[in-house]
Amino acid sequence: MPLPFVAIGLLLTAPPPPEPTLSPDAVARFANLALACIHKDYPNKIAHVLNSDADVAPPRELTPVFCGCYDWHSSVHGHWLLVRLCRMYPQADFVPRARAALAESFVPEKLVAELNYLRGPGRKSFERPYGLAWLLQLSAELHEWDDPQAREWARTLEPLEQVAVERFSDWLPKLTHPVRTGEHTQTAFALGLLLDWARSRGNREFAALVTDRALAYFQNDRGANLAFEPDGQAFLSPILAEADVLRRILPPPEFAAWLSAFLPDLKGGESRDWLPPAVVSDRTDPQLVHLDGLNLSRAWMLEGIASGLPAGDPRIVTLQAAARAHRQAGLAALDDQQYEGGHWLGSFATYLVTRRGL
Repeated sequence: MPLPFVAIGLLLTAPPPPEPTLSPDAVARFANLALACIHKDYPNKIAHVLNSDADVAPPRELTPVFCGCYDWHSSVHGHWLLVRLCRMYPQADFVPRARAALAESFVPEKLVAELNYLRGPGRKSFERPYGLAWLLQLSAELHEWDDPQAREWARTLEPLEQVAVERFSDWLPKLTHPVRTGEHTQTAFALGLLLDWARSRGNREFAALVTDRALAYFQNDRGANLAFEPDGQAFLSPILAEADVLRRILPPPEFAAWLSAFLPDLKGGESRDWLPPAVVSDRTDPQLVHLDGLNLSRAWMLEGIASGLPAGDPRIVTLQAAARAHRQAGLAALDDQQYEGGHWLGSFATYLVTRRGL
């Protein structure tokens, strides 16, 4: 179907990064979380299809660019975190170390090996959709950064960017039903990242595909019940992510009407009882700590949903109050993280506080 007028207009130029609002200490803390892991070999959890004995190798040989941070997708958005913060805070003390770390990763020879790995037999669904969607966010961030070194890195990554676009272009028309989970395979969250990439890069064809699939999956949904969330190891809300992608597509009056049917229990007025933050009982457990990420991602999704409503809509107050509560809980949790959460939560915090999705 054709893109709505609002979406077409947003395709033409990428928005500039927002003005920095974080303290230098907070920015450095997020950067250091990524710097501590993007080249850290172990522990490492790989999702690896073995085609022969020759495929038995350490991650730094299999995927030499994105080999640290415990798993491939966390390494990807750890690199994105460093690019984003270097772009937004170019005078910060951590920037020289971050640039050196990025330069160590974005080496043409390493990219060739990474590309060969992705194109290997049995890897058609590798890191799809979550990791590949973050890869496109990384590419978008590099292309939007007006910096000679960033432009060189962006060119180096373009073959991987193209593989990701090809994979999604082949897969999305075949995906007859969305995946409604709270983890990596979720469809709605990935579609939001994909649409933002397409608009940033001016790829109208891909934006039209993503828009078409998002509307096909979600536009007719009614009566969602947030009482069924979260599951015990979710880091993404299926319900909020669905609304957050459609606010990127539908004009505000149309989105407001859709939201009324989709979340009929969402009313105007600030309420502490509507969607309280999730509670984490053990931050050393790599699955239970996902709930800290859920609080952060809920916060940016709630802000996104509020931004898609017409000015004066009474539900904005409710959404913003819930966003503040989740933001506070999620950011406070960063002070009490082991490696199980520390290797990835900085990326979620950075996405939230720099308002990347907005």
